Amino acid sequence: MRPIAELAAEICTLTGHINAANHRWLMRVAEYDRRNGWSDGATQSCAHWLNWKCGIALGAARDKARGACAETEDYLLMIADHGTASHVEKLVRAYRRCQDAEELSREARQQETRSVCHRYDDDGSLILNCQLPAEAGARIMRALELAIEDVPAGTSPRPAS
Repeated sequence: MRPIAELAAEICTLTGHINAANHRWLMRVAEYDRRNGWSDGATQSCAHWLNWKCGIALGAARDKARGACAETEDYLLMIADHGTASHVEKLVRAYRRCQDAEELSREARQQETRSVCHRYDDDGSLILNCQLPAEAGARIMRALELAIEDVPAGTSPRPAS
């Protein structure tokens, strides 16, 4: 059996490695977000991309993307350097509440303005116009991609009457 002090030192060392890796990961997420790597037309935000590609719950993904914001990094580091842990926790909670309220407001606006309209053109092709929240839009786009894959090339399905 290893001495307890050695075990404690290894736990602290590994925690440092985890935190360093997490910091590197967040810096990559911040760069990916700044460069709009997630904006493929089907993904609404970096948080949604993290949810989709990395399997991170959407709320946690929002926190990760939000925490990686270059505009707030210096300010938050200054607070962390000069504030007490309790002060920092209170500010982070308040900041998250504001961000969550903003996100809910944006999502509510998207729900209020959602619409789907379609018609068939003179040549029989479908003309689809929709305004949907991004998550629903991404599901629709995926369903359309799957439906198009199932249509044999060179065929022209007729619209249902």
